[in-house]
Amino acid sequence: MAEYGGNPFFSCRNCKNPVALREDLLSKKFVAKSGAAYMFSHAMNVIVGQKEDKTLMTGVFSVAGIHCSNCGQELGWKYIRAYDPQQKFKEGRFIIERAKIVKVYY
Repeated sequence: MAEYGGNPFFSCRNCKNPVALREDLLSKKFVAKSGAAYMFSHAMNVIVGQKEDKTLMTGVFSVAGIHCSNCGQELGWKYIRAYDPQQKFKEGRFIIERAKIVKVYY
């Protein structure tokens, strides 16, 4: 597995495929289906699904589910569009469920 510059990163809990860098972690204050979730500015080794409009806790968004590119495990979603101007900061960001990932140190 790659070292990613010696920085910690997050991997799929199911297959250990790296999916996000610690330096891209923006917030730990999100909630998803399985509980706690993290917001990342970028994700890697994920497949972005079809976008759909959903009503979430903070409003209506166009989101697309994200899955591990190696094992297909559902990880969370990507914000495509925020309809509320106050939520625009979420656009292009990734929400990954804490229960679906593990933190790796090298």
